Amino acid sequence: MLTRARLAGRDELAGIPWLASLQADERNRVTADLQVVEIDPGEVLCRVGRPATFWFGVIDGLLKMSNDSLQGIPITFTGIPPGGWFGEGTVLKREPYRYNIEALRRSLVAGLGVDTFHWLVDRSIPFNRFITQQLNERLGQFIAAREIDRMSDPDARVARSLAALFHPVLYPGVGEILRITQLELGYLVGLSRQRVNEALQRMQEAGVIRIEYGGVRVLDLQALRAYRQP
Repeated sequence: MLTRARLAGRDELAGIPWLASLQADERNRVTADLQVVEIDPGEVLCRVGRPATFWFGVIDGLLKMSNDSLQGIPITFTGIPPGGWFGEGTVLKREPYRYNIEALRRSLVAGLGVDTFHWLVDRSIPFNRFITQQLNERLGQFIAAREIDRMSDPDARVARSLAALFHPVLYPGVGEILRITQLELGYLVGLSRQRVNEALQRMQEAGVIRIEYGGVRVLDLQALRAYRQP
């Protein structure tokens, strides 16, 4: 995968939310170190037990963060849409990955080297604020994910999982419409495409979302987060 990597272009750098807050010398080091790579559907970017060498962000596409239970059953923690940066806790502790990151569709991913990441942590207050906010929001996201796993209402599971992908802090690149297929959403929720379709149709009838070509538009995010099957 590293053999396919290249330096980030101007448009790709412009879409990185934390870059503008850095000092000129800090931005120069980041732009010289930051690499981007295209990964294919099913390709694994991070694997359990491998050492963390980069801090990653999604420029375009959709990734899945998952692991296997002690019984060998796959567990999906979350999806990672455009604008999402992840793995800062692992990189901060310089520990091996405890999860797998897999591409659900062809995706463009940026990677900042671990040494440059720690260099920024040691010197940049704005970067530290961004990382602290990321960790805090991610904690809330995983607590919510545990609640979703215990839900017996499939519609509510789809709604909460979909709402998590519209997180304005963790995924600022999404906006009001998320480019996702019902099959991809099914992979994240652990339901069939048909069952996801039924849930989305009911949410659309309730005026919470609108199904559009190639994606879903949220009309009422608060209602989506609280949605339950009628």
